[in-house]
Amino acid sequence: MRSALERYFEFARLETNWRTEILAGLTTFVTMAYIIFVNPSILSETGMPFAAVTAATCLAAALGCFLMGALARYPVALAPGMGLNAYFTFAVVKGMGVPWPAALGAVFISGILFLILTAAGVRQMIVEAIPRELYAAVAVGIGLFIAFIGFRNAGIVVADPATLVGLGNLRAPGTVLALFGLLLTGALMIWRVKGAMLLGVVGTTLVGMLTGVVKWAPQPYSVTAISATFLKLDVSAALKLGLLEIIFVFLFVDLFDNIGTLVAVGKRAKLFDADGKIPRLNAILTSDALATTAGSLLGTSTVVSYIESAAGVVAGGRSGVTAIVTGLLFVVALFVAPVAGVIPVQATAPALILVGALMLAPAGEIKWSDPLQAIPAFLTMTAIPLTFSIANGLAFGFVSSTILKLAAGKGRSVHWLVYVLAALCIARFIYLGKG
Repeated sequence: MRSALERYFEFARLETNWRTEILAGLTTFVTMAYIIFVNPSILSETGMPFAAVTAATCLAAALGCFLMGALARYPVALAPGMGLNAYFTFAVVKGMGVPWPAALGAVFISGILFLILTAAGVRQMIVEAIPRELYAAVAVGIGLFIAFIGFRNAGIVVADPATLVGLGNLRAPGTVLALFGLLLTGALMIWRVKGAMLLGVVGTTLVGMLTGVVKWAPQPYSVTAISATFLKLDVSAALKLGLLEIIFVFLFVDLFDNIGTLVAVGKRAKLFDADGKIPRLNAILTSDALATTAGSLLGTSTVVSYIESAAGVVAGGRSGVTAIVTGLLFVVALFVAPVAGVIPVQATAPALILVGALMLAPAGEIKWSDPLQAIPAFLTMTAIPLTFSIANGLAFGFVSSTILKLAAGKGRSVHWLVYVLAALCIARFIYLGKG
C-alpha cells in the first residue's frame, strides 16, 4: 500500500519521502493557520455567526487541500482567500446592501462558472497563453508580496500618512519577538536544520508565551455552530439582484490569484515539465473550482490557492501529500480551533519574510537587457506587492507585454487569448478608476 501511494505521488521522481512531505504540510499549515480566525473576523461583519464561519473555514480549507493533493497531486494548499473575503464583506454586503446569503449565492455561481470554464478548456488556455517571461516575474512578485506581508505582520513596516509606509517601532514587544524569530529561523536555515521554518515558528511562539507577548484568548466555539451557515446561500436572490459585476470580480480575482500562486509555487518546486508547461493543469483548476463551490455551501467566501504554500515547498514539499497533510490539520483545527489561535502573526511573519527572499531566484531568468521582457516583468513584480494584489500584477504584465510587442511589430507572436485578456484587464482598470 505504501509503495503504491509513493508511486501515485511520484516520490522517486520528485526525490521526496514521507517525513519531508509531512513536515512540509505541517509548515504550510502553521504559516496559514491565521485564516482560521481572520476569515471569521472579517465575514462576521456581515452578520454571519463567528463560530459558524470558523467551522466553515476549516472544512472548506480541508476539502480544498484534499482535492489539490489527491486529485492534482500538487503541494498547494487552499483556503478562503484574503482580499476576496474583504470584498465580500465590505463591498458587497455592507457597501451594496446585499444580504450575505445572496452574496454566498454569487460565490456559488462563480464556482459553477469556474467548473464550466475548466471543462471547456478556457482556464487551461489562459494559463498556457501567459508569456513565459512573465512566469519568473510572477514568482518574484509573489515573493516580494509574501515578504511585505511578513514585514507588516511583524510590525517592522507600518502605514505612514506622509510616505504610505514607514519603519515601525522596533522596540515594541511584538516586533522584538518577530525580529527574534527572524534571526532564529535564519540561523536554523544556515545550519541546514530539517524543518527550520516550522521550528522557528514554534520556538518564537514559545518565547512569546514565556515573555507574555503572546496571550491566548479563545472565543466560545462548537463544530455544530456551522448549521447557521451550512446551505444558507440564496442563489435565486443572487440571480434576481443581477449580481453579474460581483460574480465577475470573484471570477477574475480568483482566476489570476490562483494562476499566480500556481506559477510561483510550481517554479520554486520545479514542477513544470521540459516545455515549461504545468502537468495535470485540468485537475488543478477543477480542484480549485470544486473547493469554491463547496465553500459557498458551507458558508464562506471564495476559496483560493494560498501563497503560504511556498513555505511548505521551501521545507521540501514536492507532492500532493504536502497538501493532504495540511488538509488533515485543518480537520483537526475544526475541533480545536481555539488552540490553533495561539500561534501569533509575529511567529509566522519571519517565515513569510524568509520564504519571500528565497522566491527571488527566478529574477535571474529574465533578460533585463531586453525591454520587451524587462518592462512587463518589472511592472508585474512590483505591482503585485505595491497594489497588494496578484491579479493586478498579472494584469499589468498582460497589458504592457501586449502593447509593447505591438509597438515592436511583433503582434503576431502574441496569442489571441492574450489580446482578449489584455482588453478585459484594461476594462477592469477603467471600471475600478471610475468616479
